[in-house]
Amino acid sequence: MTKDKIDLAALPAAARQVVEAATAGEQPTLEAFLDFYRDAVKRKAVGLSEADVCRRLVPSMTTLAGLVKHLRWVEVNWFQRVLAQIPDDQLGPLPFREDDPDATMRLEPGETLSALLDEYDRQCAISRSITAEHDPDTIVPHPELGEVSLRWIYVHMIEETARHAGHADILREQIDGAVGV
Repeated sequence: MTKDKIDLAALPAAARQVVEAATAGEQPTLEAFLDFYRDAVKRKAVGLSEADVCRRLVPSMTTLAGLVKHLRWVEVNWFQRVLAQIPDDQLGPLPFREDDPDATMRLEPGETLSALLDEYDRQCAISRSITAEHDPDTIVPHPELGEVSLRWIYVHMIEETARHAGHADILREQIDGAVGV
């Protein structure tokens, strides 16, 4: 099937970006796929009650709202902390802790899905502005890996966001039976 046989208007915006990137350069293609999975996670959480998005349906702390919160912190870590090399003291306290692997998903009293989605959108916009200033070949130091390229960061972020979109898909199906991207 080719682009001219797909009804682009019927697709969500992020899915249209992926189709339109079919012959694009490397960076627009990577960005389109990352945006597609960012959008997939958000779409799985929208339309549910606060109680539903906070419901624990698995033994871990994983909830739909918790996934959005976690991915917000992943955006900060990889694009601001690692790629842009913004010092931790300028980013504020990052909740990544070896002794508490669920810290980035743990919901605080009063946190709402709407606020989490707004913050996730804000962080994704910051990530896009940072990546726009770099080439995929850009190499930056990483505290554990030595060095990483923007290309590697993109692939890692696509993998992590897609994996969590799959988690969100299963959680949404458990809540109300909705399936699909």
